[in-house]
Amino acid sequence: MGDFKFIKNPISGKWTIFAPKRAERPDAAKTVSPLCPFCIGREKEEPSAFRVGGKDPEDNWQIRVILNKFPFAPFHEIIIHSPDHHKNFEELPLDQVVLIFDTYRQRYNTYRNEGRVYIFHNRGERGGESLPHPHTQLTVIPNDVELDIPARNSKDEDPTVSDRIETEYFLIYCPLSSQWPDEIWISSKKSQVFGDASDSEIQDLSFIIQRIIQILDLRHGHEFPFNFYIYPGNNWYLRIMPRAKILGGFEIGTGIFVNTQDPKETMEFLIEHFETPNVEKIKTKHRAAYRKAV
Repeated sequence: MGDFKFIKNPISGKWTIFAPKRAERPDAAKTVSPLCPFCIGREKEEPSAFRVGGKDPEDNWQIRVILNKFPFAPFHEIIIHSPDHHKNFEELPLDQVVLIFDTYRQRYNTYRNEGRVYIFHNRGERGGESLPHPHTQLTVIPNDVELDIPARNSKDEDPTVSDRIETEYFLIYCPLSSQWPDEIWISSKKSQVFGDASDSEIQDLSFIIQRIIQILDLRHGHEFPFNFYIYPGNNWYLRIMPRAKILGGFEIGTGIFVNTQDPKETMEFLIEHFETPNVEKIKTKHRAAYRKAV
């Protein structure tokens, strides 16, 4: 058997990935991490599958993509956000965040004909992060494996049901059916598939995700644990979920989540802090930086 295997439960129809080799991966949370494999100086040991900036391993680079040594899918990559070991979306310059999402799009399109491209980000031990250097993972799930990922619900996007923030390219809202406290969805208004997002959409999305994480910092503390993923099919969205709770036996056993946070209150908090007196100045600055970067 290879490093992983997809196994379908014949009764429930749900899938499990058997990947014992992943137990060997470094885990900084358990103090068994070697020198960070994502930092500058490790390029020869961890060759790039794709990179932004720099032509030689010793040159400065802005983003690197490497193969995951402990894969659980036919294609499994790690997108290293920047050479900085500590800064992530809320602290990086906005033009760097744009380059990250632009790299997501580039890698999505590299594999879009190989299966369902699933892009996800883990932060913090409770978010499933094993190495603290900010990074995102990309996997390709075979088409015959059924994914249990919620599709967009038009009722949750209806402003008569729940308040929302609307930009030129996205709707930002908290579904009334949210499973996690302070869960937030960012839904595309223009492109049907993430890989078809325009440069302007990438700019807008980068600003939105940075701003949302900065706002959630106010409630959950700096470097709070969270996950987000980009829906791998049509009518795509980005879903961010702060890990403000630990799942109990009821939720694990039944698949029914108990959400103790009113999504309407989350939306009120988000609206209160999303727009700032300098927001247009910030947007103008990041658009100019993006044009310079690309």
